[in-house]
Amino acid sequence: MIELLEKTAKHNGLVLAFALVGLVMLVSMQLSRRLTFGRVHGSAIAIVIGLALAYWGGIQTGGKNGLADVSLFAGVGLMGGAMLRDFAIVATAFEVQVVEARKAGLVGVAALLLGTVLPFTVGASVAWAFGYRDAVSLTTIGAGAVTYIVGPVTGAAIGASSEIMALSIATGLVKAIMVMVGTPAAARFLRLRTPRSAMVFGGLAGTVSGVSAGLAATDRRLVPYGALVATFHTGLGCLLGPSLLFFATRALVG
Repeated sequence: MIELLEKTAKHNGLVLAFALVGLVMLVSMQLSRRLTFGRVHGSAIAIVIGLALAYWGGIQTGGKNGLADVSLFAGVGLMGGAMLRDFAIVATAFEVQVVEARKAGLVGVAALLLGTVLPFTVGASVAWAFGYRDAVSLTTIGAGAVTYIVGPVTGAAIGASSEIMALSIATGLVKAIMVMVGTPAAARFLRLRTPRSAMVFGGLAGTVSGVSAGLAATDRRLVPYGALVATFHTGLGCLLGPSLLFFATRALVG
């Protein structure tokens, strides 16, 4: 019976990958609700679990593709590949209503640009402090500070190694958790009371999961507005990361 199930799983790798991700998300959401009372979003916990599984897969097989190197979970490599990743990015962008986004005005646009450039600068500066000197590594880690999706997308476009892309994901994850935990504490100081202020905050913070969880713990009515502008960070970061930001970094460090 076990051999039959294993054979079926190997021949339906992509289906098993979706089932595995669904199970991880179910566990993550329960942990978020019961252990952190929603202050740390389930998606952040899921990323930690995913990184742990990838590490375990690498240790078990000695390979370079994490869990995908385990034959039973080979479908994870296809599910996490460029095709479905880019599809997810496009699908997220289609959820944005441009008419609603225009309500943020020029302030929202300025916040969006600052929320892209400033985290990139901080991330690249931290990478420089830890001894990274090449433009590819600095750009990839800096892009990870924008969001944990922009980091690997940028790294893949400019030829970064898998280790650097993993660091960029970790950087984005740390940022997301900081936004989740810090938003309720700083809400009064930031005056997060109106949809417009939530849009500006979403533009500056940038991480959809962090902004959504932080605003949910502050005022649930503000979540759609903050997430609306924060969603643009993925597309804007993926556009600027491998192009303008990479060229600027290369001009500075050579």
